[in-house]
Amino acid sequence: MEKTAAIELKNISKSFGSVVANKDVCLTVYKGEILSVLGENGSGKTTLMNMISGIYFPDEGQIFVNGEEVVIASPKDAFKYKIGMIHQHFKLVDIFTAAENIILGLEDEKKYDIKSAAKKVKEIGEKYGFAIDPMKKVYEMSVSEKQTVEIIRVLYRGADILILDEPTAVLTPQETKKLFNILRRMRDDGKAIIIITHKLHEVLSLSDRVSVLRKGECIGTVNTAETNENQLTEMMVGKKISLNIKRSEPKNSVDRLKVEHINCINREGVPLLNDISFTARSGEILGIAGIAGSGQRELLESIAGLQHLTSGRIVYENPKTGETENLRDKTPLEIRELGVRLSFVPEDRLGMGLVGNMDIVDNMMLRSYRKGKSIFLERKAPKDLAEEIIKQLEVVTPNANTPVRRLSGGNVQKVLVGREIAASPSVLMAAYPVRGLDINSSYTIYNLLNQQKENGVAVIYVGEDLDVLLELCDRIMVLSGGKISGIVDARKATKEQIGLLMTKSREVEHDEE
Repeated sequence: MEKTAAIELKNISKSFGSVVANKDVCLTVYKGEILSVLGENGSGKTTLMNMISGIYFPDEGQIFVNGEEVVIASPKDAFKYKIGMIHQHFKLVDIFTAAENIILGLEDEKKYDIKSAAKKVKEIGEKYGFAIDPMKKVYEMSVSEKQTVEIIRVLYRGADILILDEPTAVLTPQETKKLFNILRRMRDDGKAIIIITHKLHEVLSLSDRVSVLRKGECIGTVNTAETNENQLTEMMVGKKISLNIKRSEPKNSVDRLKVEHINCINREGVPLLNDISFTARSGEILGIAGIAGSGQRELLESIAGLQHLTSGRIVYENPKTGETENLRDKTPLEIRELGVRLSFVPEDRLGMGLVGNMDIVDNMMLRSYRKGKSIFLERKAPKDLAEEIIKQLEVVTPNANTPVRRLSGGNVQKVLVGREIAASPSVLMAAYPVRGLDINSSYTIYNLLNQQKENGVAVIYVGEDLDVLLELCDRIMVLSGGKISGIVDARKATKEQIGLLMTKSREVEHDEE
C-alpha cells in the first residue's frame, strides 16, 4: 500500500545571527507512522519542530501539508493545518479544570459550553485509551495526567500531525508504557506522530522510522527495524562511541555519610522530607530515583547545608581524621571545605552554581579565591583547570575566557560538573548531571562518576533515566512524596520494580543491605 505524506519539509534553513540552527533540511512524515527525530544538543531538533508548529518562521525552504505548500507563520496557522505540538514544559493554567484548559483560546461563535466540552473530552479519551477526568483541576493532577490534558487539547482541535518533545522525561516506566500504547493507537488511526527523545531504547521500541540531525543538517532517515543503538549513535555523533557503562564492584567500602531521620518542611508547613534515613558508602554509587518533585533536590540541599532541617542528623566520617561530624550544625562553606561537594544541575543551570557573566576561568576561581595568600588573585591554577575541563569534557567554546552565558546548556553543565569533580571531594552529589546532554557527553559524565567511585569517593547520583540508574549505580534509593519507598540492589532490580516504588504513596519497609 502506498504511503501518503502528511507533512513534507524541503530545504528548510534557519539562522539566528551568525548561528545556523538548520540548513537545507528535508524531512517527510507519513500518515499512520511514528517518526523519531534524534540528534545531539544543538543539532537543531527543537528549532525544526518549532518551525512546523509556527513558533519560528523558516528563512528558506518549503513546507507541504497533505501535498499542498503552506505558510505557517504562527501556532494559529499550525492548528489550521491540523498540526499540534506537546512541549516538554506544560502550558496549563493550574486553577482551571482539564476541560477548561482544553477549550481555552478556542474561537467559537457559540457560548462556551463546559458540559459538551467535557463530553467530547471523554469521547476522545475513550477512543485512544486516555484516563481523564474533565472536571479535575490541573493543580491536583500528576505529571502524566497533565501530559494527557496537553495531548487531548491538540486532538480536541482536530490535530492529525502531533509533535511530542521529550514526552517521557518525567514519566515512570509504567506511565511511559501506557503513553506508548496510546501513541500506537493514534498511529493506527492514521495520525502522523513526530517524537523528539534522547532515549535510544524508546526510539527503537516505538518508532517506525528515525531521522537523525547533526549540526543542523539531516544526516539521514532509516527504518527502525533495520537499525540499532550503535548505528544511530554513530549517525548522531559522526564517529563510533562505546555505549557501555563499566560498573566495577565496590572495593574497601566504608560508611562515609549517615543520614538519620531527617525532616524538612517548607514555609507553608508542608513536609518536603519525611523521616529520611540512609547511608552513602565510599567506593560506591548510590542512585536516587523518583518522580520529579519527590524530594530529591531538598535531600541533596539538606546535606550541602542549603536547606533548614526541623530534625535529624547528617553524620559525616572524615577520611583524613577518622572523626565523625554532624553536618547539620555546619554552614555550606564549612561542609564544602570538609570535602562534601554538591554538583547540582538545576533546570536553571545559571541560577545556581555558575555566574553567567563571568568567564570559565573566573567560575573556577569561585571555588578557590578564599585560599589566596595576598590581595592579588592567583589565576594560573584556575586557568589550567579550565583548559583541562574544556579538553577532557570536549566543552564547545572559543576559549576559556568566554562568558559562561554564551555557552549552550549542555556545555554549561560540563563546566559545572567538571569543576566539582576537580575539587577531589570525598562525597560527590551529582543531581541530573546529564539532563539535556546528548548521548556522547552523557557517557563521558558516567565514566567520570565511575572514576570517582574507583578513587574511593562516595557518589550520590540523582537521575531521570532508570536504564542508566540500573546500569551505573550499586544501590538505588527510591523517593516518593518526600519519603523513602525502598532501597534496592541495582544489579538485581528491574525497571518495573523501581517504577512501582516511585508511585507508592506510603512508606514501606526497606532493606539497607
